Amino acid sequence: MVELKTDTAIDAMRVTGQVVGRALTAVREAADVGVSLLELDEVARGVLREAGATSPFLGYRPSFAPVPFPAVICASVNDAIVHGIPDGYRLRDGDLVSIDCGAQLGGWAGDSAISFVVGTPRPADVRLIETAERALAAGIEAAVVGHRIGDIAHAIGSVCRSAGYGVPDGFGGHGIGRRMHEDPSVPNEGRPGRGMPLRHGLVLAIEPMVTASGRDDYHAAPDGWTLRTNDGSRAAHVEHTVAITADGPRILTAR
Repeated sequence: MVELKTDTAIDAMRVTGQVVGRALTAVREAADVGVSLLELDEVARGVLREAGATSPFLGYRPSFAPVPFPAVICASVNDAIVHGIPDGYRLRDGDLVSIDCGAQLGGWAGDSAISFVVGTPRPADVRLIETAERALAAGIEAAVVGHRIGDIAHAIGSVCRSAGYGVPDGFGGHGIGRRMHEDPSVPNEGRPGRGMPLRHGLVLAIEPMVTASGRDDYHAAPDGWTLRTNDGSRAAHVEHTVAITADGPRILTAR
């Protein structure tokens, strides 16, 4: 069931989104060569704690997961596309890192992700991240009243494919509101003019994922959560929570 949010609810979701934005900013600032993924998770926990927010990631267990998720961020490094579990791995110069973070505050959820390089970046990684960000911007630009879900999907996929990158099969964005995952699903590739019409009050988490090799296949790591490219190529993931309004898309997790 799709719930359209009132303007008051969207304002409240913006407050939650600001917490997510602060957490991601703090994690990005803390990420450096030698810092562990567990330490980055603790940075995000501190931001949530200070804001009086909880994490919709911590303890989350969808049907595919062998265990509940044990952290407040997903930390995916290099060939990990999404859902990486923070552990004792210490960041190395040139690592490509994707951080996904959520918050729950006042009964409303927020969800956002960033990708960046630690230390000295490879030009190929910079291009990959820039393409993911352009795809996100294109998806947000298409998120207007009168368009359809397929218009968002087509905008994202067009940017990714024109750059020669892969779009992992079956993964994309989602509705968000009282819970982190709500209807509808928002594919990262699709046909324009198809799918559910976009109406004022619909709130979506739009999240492109791209793989450098151009391939769409992946596999689950032994932890049952982390998704990795099959060929070891690098991946990037970016995301914003976006409200569709009569005045245009409103980014609720802007940093």
